[in-house]
Amino acid sequence: MSLPVPSWRSAPRHLFYNASSLPIRIKGRQARWLSQSARRRAVNDQSGGDGEKKPNPILDEYLRKNPTAPVGQDQLQARPAAGDIAASSIFEDDRRAQEQAQRDAAAKDGDEEKKTGGQRRDPRNMQRVLDPDPNARERWERKKVIQMVKRGGRLSKTQFIKRTEREHLVKSQNMKTSVKKLGMLARQIAGKNIDDAITQMRFSKKKVALDVMKQLEFARDEAVVMRGMGLSQGQPEENADNLNDTSVTVSGTSTPMAETKKRDKALDIQLKDGKRHRVDDRSQVYIDQAWVGRGPYGKLPDYRARGRVYVMRTPWTSLSLLLKEEATRIREYAEREAKRRKQKIDNVWVPLPDRPIQTKSQWYSW
Repeated sequence: MSLPVPSWRSAPRHLFYNASSLPIRIKGRQARWLSQSARRRAVNDQSGGDGEKKPNPILDEYLRKNPTAPVGQDQLQARPAAGDIAASSIFEDDRRAQEQAQRDAAAKDGDEEKKTGGQRRDPRNMQRVLDPDPNARERWERKKVIQMVKRGGRLSKTQFIKRTEREHLVKSQNMKTSVKKLGMLARQIAGKNIDDAITQMRFSKKKVALDVMKQLEFARDEAVVMRGMGLSQGQPEENADNLNDTSVTVSGTSTPMAETKKRDKALDIQLKDGKRHRVDDRSQVYIDQAWVGRGPYGKLPDYRARGRVYVMRTPWTSLSLLLKEEATRIREYAEREAKRRKQKIDNVWVPLPDRPIQTKSQWYSW
């Protein structure tokens, strides 16, 4: 015999305070009958009649993976102090990472704080920036070691030149001129000494010559600072040779004998175009190549008659410079001279060997 289920109207109100204790699921008009506070208590209250809490598998899994995680009221975030940043700030992650790095560094180095420039730096973060791909670096080093072993430690001609001679490549910003106009100035300064090229642009009547002169000065200063070009590397050797010289130097002036010896050390070479050139200092900087590059076009209105407006395309052009030292010119001249002598020796006429005469006729043979 089954007992009748009481109606929801005649049921006591406390039965609806805990939805899990009801034998049937509340829905429809029954759920709307519950007040808002009663429904909130029914959802939040998870304790049974005997006061025992029901298991929460999601919370148990989280606690199993994070045994040191706070539970309960500790999960509530502390109110930020005055001057602190909010938890939703984009800098919160950086601050947490910095604090964690400080704790790791203190634990590793025995509570010793390392500061660089007044700020704490994490060596691991710096290593990721300086060496973003360690595997690629190791492969590259292994490849270079294999190449050195195969060649017996010998360098190729290109590698030897790169290690013994200096060069610097500079590209300027776009200048408001055309390729044809800037190309004439580029041809004018190509092959000249850097100081002579600056002088040429200083007295040039071209409008863009002023910008070219500023770019030449910038390229010269950058080559000196970054590459160490034009610092008179042969000066100590000259001073060492002058120690055995009989000339006497007084207050920065030298005798005519020292001037004669200095002139003898200067080298006269022939350039590739056939011009003669005198080299007084092997570390002097000159412009080996100068070329122009086409840049973007601007727009400029051209007002015409009857209210017409045309659009003119104003060109922008960049200038690229390749700076080298006079030592490169000397090497190229020596290579050309060696090649010319070799060709001259190979093309020397050699008489035919002596052979007996087979015919008696002086002019004809058959």
